[in-house]
Amino acid sequence: MKKKQRPSETLTSPLETLPTSTLFEILDRLPLSDLKSVSLTSKTLLSVESSHRRTLRPLRPDLLPVALRRYPSASRLDLSLCPRVTDASLSSLPVSPSLAAVVLSPRSVGISRYGVAGLVDRCRNLVEIDLSDAAGVDDAAVAVIGRGCANLEALRLSRCVGVTDIGVAWVAVGCRRLKRLCLRWCVKVTDLGVGLVAAKCEEIRSLDLSYVQITEKCLPAVLRLRKLENLALVGCVGIDDEGLMALKQGCKSLETLDLSYCENVTHAGLSYLTNGCDRLCQLNLSYGSLVNNSLGNCLGKLSNLQSIRLDGSHVTCPGLMAIGTCGISLKELSLSKCSGVRDEGLCFLVEKHKDLVKLDITCCRSITYLSIASITTSCTSLTSLRMESCSLVSKEAFILIGQRCRFLEELDVTDNELDNEGLKAISRCLELTSLKIGICLNITDEGLIDVGTHCHKLQELDLYRCASITDSGVSAVANGCSRLQMINLAYCKEITDCSLRTLSECSDLSTLEIRGCVLVSSIGLSAIAVGCKLITKLDVKNCQDVDDVGMLSLARMSKNLRQINISYCSVTDVGLLALSSISCLQNMTILHISGVTPNGLAAALLACGGLTKVKLHSSFRSLFPRSFIDHIQARGCELHWRDKPFKFEEDPKIWRLHSRAEIRAV
Repeated sequence: MKKKQRPSETLTSPLETLPTSTLFEILDRLPLSDLKSVSLTSKTLLSVESSHRRTLRPLRPDLLPVALRRYPSASRLDLSLCPRVTDASLSSLPVSPSLAAVVLSPRSVGISRYGVAGLVDRCRNLVEIDLSDAAGVDDAAVAVIGRGCANLEALRLSRCVGVTDIGVAWVAVGCRRLKRLCLRWCVKVTDLGVGLVAAKCEEIRSLDLSYVQITEKCLPAVLRLRKLENLALVGCVGIDDEGLMALKQGCKSLETLDLSYCENVTHAGLSYLTNGCDRLCQLNLSYGSLVNNSLGNCLGKLSNLQSIRLDGSHVTCPGLMAIGTCGISLKELSLSKCSGVRDEGLCFLVEKHKDLVKLDITCCRSITYLSIASITTSCTSLTSLRMESCSLVSKEAFILIGQRCRFLEELDVTDNELDNEGLKAISRCLELTSLKIGICLNITDEGLIDVGTHCHKLQELDLYRCASITDSGVSAVANGCSRLQMINLAYCKEITDCSLRTLSECSDLSTLEIRGCVLVSSIGLSAIAVGCKLITKLDVKNCQDVDDVGMLSLARMSKNLRQINISYCSVTDVGLLALSSISCLQNMTILHISGVTPNGLAAALLACGGLTKVKLHSSFRSLFPRSFIDHIQARGCELHWRDKPFKFEEDPKIWRLHSRAEIRAV
């Protein structure tokens, strides 16, 4: 007769016998998605996980009190996933002495001085606060931080348009240990406030003054900061050459300087601003003044400069040559959307900077095979090459990339003359993690099979509008690239459910774009829902065979889904209501769905409390009471009304011709 097991003889999990420190190490190695399920296996593991977790990212503000009590050791509270955080939410927080960092952006629209006061009162040991986008935060709210957060080290007030010099003064006086300050788009802050911060907060290492209404008057105080490493002056149009010429000395500790969109600063002003900046290694001059030989000579004085961004600027051939001969050794160079870049200047430059590891020549439409031949010969250590829409580069050039740049990890050749031979050569770059070959109309399954066979580290693949790709190519990628996290198959119209079935084996897949894949149905989508539990972003626009069955599968299996586009699908109220049960869902696009009624849409919007953004056809607007719209928006959901007419998609080749014609016209 079988002996009954006494309660004291109950089997114990082997994990429960391990020391707490060992369990902590095990939890550190687990993905965040598995922590909850592991903690539910036993009371011991539940207790260990509760004391181990350091970061909380709740989906709803009403969960805050419970979450903070369950995880008393949490040091970072990230509320960016909550649809709306209000003063009441912050005032209801329990006393949390362990909390050191609170991130409220971009959900801080409804916060005022009262909410900030509640937060500071309950979290006395804060060292980092992010209040970006908080339109209700004014000088009084910032004064609360200045009075109550003496140990604060990082403060972000980006786009807090109610903050003036008075509020900044409170921070300067009360937060003397501040190391990182962001005042981006604080348009009421002037030289006075910035100068006071620079005078009082001597520990500052990072300062973002982008789009602030300052002039050169505050710069002497800023440049005297002995520990300043990162300075952003993006769009500060009040700073010009004449004012900068009055500066006697730059900041010796400065490592990163961003002067993009500073149209009034040329090489002359730059030379004064960077005088003595011997440690400067990153410089951003995008969308600024003319890049000529004088600028190149100025850069030669920065002996440690390793990274330059000149995006959107007009570049001259002598300017590129001057950068080539200025005596510095560049590791990163960005010429994206620069006009004036041609073979002569670019070839000369890359021949002088053979240590380049990152190069961006996106939309440099005048370069040809010669430039690519020079790049691949000189810069064999490249890990990142972006060259979207280099329309004069011939197909032979892409073979050189694969043959000579074997260390590439990121390659973007979108909208180029790439064919199967070029793709076959590129597939020998075994370190590739990101490959973008969208609108390359000459590639077929033959080239894609090579990618699947050799690029086993691939995590991101963009095949947008590659019309000749079929299930065979996608299956090869799915079988060979098990680490795939993102794939874009939009308007690959030969793709069927077979592709989705093979992709469902990629368990790490989080982003899937299949808009315009007219042969895909709910059968394939259901396979994705079952196999890809981490899917967070899904675009099935214009997949007319996707219906309620697919939505029901997503509702049951895709609990991490945050963004979905179901425009032009065959979904009805039933499917939409099923989607609304996904607690993580934040962003939906619902256009031209004939099966959805106003009542069904209203019910779905009410049921899905986590929504932050919904795109709807404007025809629904007049059918909803104003009070209903106000209620949805008050919960933190932005309703974007679109008046787009129903339309069919163009053939990819015709679409490409139209897009290039528009670019030439501009």
